Amino acid sequence: MAKQLAQVYNPQEIEAGIYRWWEEQGYFRPEKQVELGLASADGPRWCITMPPPNVTGALHLGHAMTAAVEDMMTRYYRMRGFQTLFLPGSDHAGIATQNVVERELRKEGLTRHDLGRERFVEQVWEWKEIYHARITEQHKRLGVSCDWERERFTLDPDLSRAVRTAFVHLYKKGLIYRGTYLVNWCPRCTSAISDLEVIPQERTDHLWTIRYPVLGEDWGGPENEWGSGKWAEGASEFIQMATTRPETILGDTAVAVHPGDGRWAHLVGRTAVLPVIGRRIPIIADEAVQPEFGTGAVKVTPGHDPTDNEIGIRHGLEVVNVMNDTAQMTEEAGPYAGQDRFECRENILADFEKEGLLVKTEPYFHAVGTCERCHTDIEPRISTQWFANVKPLAEAAMEAVRRGETTIIPQRERDRFFHWMENIRPWCISRQLWWGHRIPVWTCDDCGEQTCELEDPTVCAHCGSPNIHQEEDVLDTWFSSGLWPFSTLGWPDTDAPDLLRYYPTDMRETGYDILFFWVAREMMLGIEMTGKAPYSTVYLHGLVRNEQGKKISKSMENIERYDPLKIIAQYGSDALRYTLLTSSTPGLDMNLDPRRLEGARNFGNKIWQATRFVLANSQDLGPQSSALGPWPLALGLVDRWILSRLNRLIQEVTQLFDEHQYGEAGRRINDFLWGEYCDWYLEASKVRLYDKDAAKETVRGVLLHVLETSLRLLHPFMPFVTEALWQSLPEAGREGEALIVAPWPEPDLALIDEEAEEQMGLVMGLIRSIRNLRAEYDVTPGKRIPALIAAGGATPMLSEQRAILCSLAKLDPDQLIIQPSVHPAADAATAVVGDVVGYLPLAGLVDLEAERARLAKELADIEARITRSEALLAGEFARKAPPHVVQREREKLADLQATRKQLRERLG
Repeated sequence: MAKQLAQVYNPQEIEAGIYRWWEEQGYFRPEKQVELGLASADGPRWCITMPPPNVTGALHLGHAMTAAVEDMMTRYYRMRGFQTLFLPGSDHAGIATQNVVERELRKEGLTRHDLGRERFVEQVWEWKEIYHARITEQHKRLGVSCDWERERFTLDPDLSRAVRTAFVHLYKKGLIYRGTYLVNWCPRCTSAISDLEVIPQERTDHLWTIRYPVLGEDWGGPENEWGSGKWAEGASEFIQMATTRPETILGDTAVAVHPGDGRWAHLVGRTAVLPVIGRRIPIIADEAVQPEFGTGAVKVTPGHDPTDNEIGIRHGLEVVNVMNDTAQMTEEAGPYAGQDRFECRENILADFEKEGLLVKTEPYFHAVGTCERCHTDIEPRISTQWFANVKPLAEAAMEAVRRGETTIIPQRERDRFFHWMENIRPWCISRQLWWGHRIPVWTCDDCGEQTCELEDPTVCAHCGSPNIHQEEDVLDTWFSSGLWPFSTLGWPDTDAPDLLRYYPTDMRETGYDILFFWVAREMMLGIEMTGKAPYSTVYLHGLVRNEQGKKISKSMENIERYDPLKIIAQYGSDALRYTLLTSSTPGLDMNLDPRRLEGARNFGNKIWQATRFVLANSQDLGPQSSALGPWPLALGLVDRWILSRLNRLIQEVTQLFDEHQYGEAGRRINDFLWGEYCDWYLEASKVRLYDKDAAKETVRGVLLHVLETSLRLLHPFMPFVTEALWQSLPEAGREGEALIVAPWPEPDLALIDEEAEEQMGLVMGLIRSIRNLRAEYDVTPGKRIPALIAAGGATPMLSEQRAILCSLAKLDPDQLIIQPSVHPAADAATAVVGDVVGYLPLAGLVDLEAERARLAKELADIEARITRSEALLAGEFARKAPPHVVQREREKLADLQATRKQLRERLG
């Protein structure tokens, strides 16, 4: 698809066409890589499965980060000659998808119950197809080079069979069971949800201090009617506690204090009376109580709080459920039965105040668990659900990490992985939804036994009765997601070609925030079902935050600034990818500064314009050009230097990739291309290119070779612009039909030249120093000036670089003297680089009297500022201002004093 470059770099004009061409050519398919000879069907391979995005989701920066990192890895290994498979797919996202479709139905005045389960599921499938196409297109805009012909969906027939096989296996092993436990419950979704789907929302609510009567001989209640204002009459002693959820008072079955809290020690073992209904509840001691919270005593509600539930289990307390599926109060709530939980909260507080049991109300800032999908406050609730005992699976997963079968990057996340796995609890795998994998268990109406097989049963496996019915609940989405690395490759068919070739996969790349919720499940299920860990490496990136380090949320002002598709529209996909990839470190959050996006786009434009320059000067390169080597012995210093730097770069970048230091690799490529190739070699090359008498084939060949090789190194980071530029190069300067399938550069150690790098370092240092002096003395840009250089032993080398010195430092060739030693004028400015000293005679360049007057005026201004700063630091300011402000002033004073010293030296 080679084509001529436009004058201006415009990402929007090239990216879509390039992606379409890649896809049409089949470059994403591992079979094509073998066909091109880039990889071998029985040689090294590399596989990664795309973390399945929800079919509901628009692309956000978290998706963009994941997609960019995974595609960068894939492109690297593809170019390294590995047969690579980047397998895409999407997740059915049970609750999220069902919520979206139900929201659409509500606009029509309908509910899912109006449609019935079968018709509702059909409608969700129709909706899914629309959004699935949208998600796919968004990933393509990011340049994701996955094999779309292998795309998977968690509800595909093959993946559903894998889910069924895994469930039956665990069920028959006794690891899946039905039980009644405390779960996260969303009253809006009317379903249990996983810990991952609970989002803490920080807010200021209230903390209410209440009191319960302590039972004694003089207690006369609860004969008095609740709400009479006389309910606690006769009580001589009370126990006080603080709560943020008064509506759960009616589920209290104890009051607890810390065993070491002397304030309440005298009441441990006594009995309190629960207001409203008069339930007698014990006062107990438990280590879980935090004495510093509230009064140090807490109400214990085992049916509606995780910590209270554990206390209840330890002390054998009764569990009372005071809310139903939609968070309305049950009959256990007495006079508040039928009320919404928040209505009950207001009413019970009013009644507590009337009865003299509300001690005080105060503001309280805390985090409340909310549903990720509908943002409703979560209600911890006792519910009958299906659970998986994953403790033995967790042991196997930890052992795989311990023995190095799977490596977690960064290392610190390994410790968190072990901590979580060592304390793992039964996994609630059921959800009260219609969209998803329906739990494959049938209960007999006659004998009550359960049947669970790979095929749908028609009769009870225990008594033979045909009167059986299937569970209504569906499986937690994370169950099917946990099978993703191998179900997508053909499991449970153990002879599936992709499973045999690519499993275990090589990499799981995702955010550190779901290490436990997804990676841990993949590890546990992968080892249990296949006997092997699902991947050799887990690479965890951090979260993407805004430029102030704040979490990016929908409520943030100017949220559209952080929409990846809008960023791509403004800066291009390559700029977004490069910014995400080079601004991040494994496991650490990154701040997305729009200035970095602009810088990345400018980088793309820099190499675009550099390529246009190279092309303009390479038009007559023949097929036998030296652009691909071998290099002639007549290479000049600057040629030897850039080739040495290039081959050193290849070594460094390859090592950084292999060590998963991708950000540093990208930054070094930028430093080389912009800071060495464009700013130095390209500029130095003009000396020969513009000299009609100079030989040009070598410099043209080196220009082209270094550019082509650098584009290959940069390709995983910025695939679109590098492919466009690579395709524009003459055939003599590139190898293969497309950059995406070009071989990764190999370093030529013979071209690493320490002497050339040292000598060129001296040349560049001298040029920089002269440029700084020109700027310091405000010499007219472009004006050629005389110079004397005392070069010592470097005289022969610097003399050979005379033309480059004159060109890049704007020196007058007729007035440039390079000798072992020189005798400069007294007023000459000096540039010292190692043992070499350059002198710039100022006479004739600047008006010395005017320059001295300007420097004197500047010195007087600096002196005045130093006096003010010293006075400030000697007065009240130094004692009263914040320490960081005082330190900033001290640093400013030090800078001023350094400037004063320089000015005095220049004035003599």
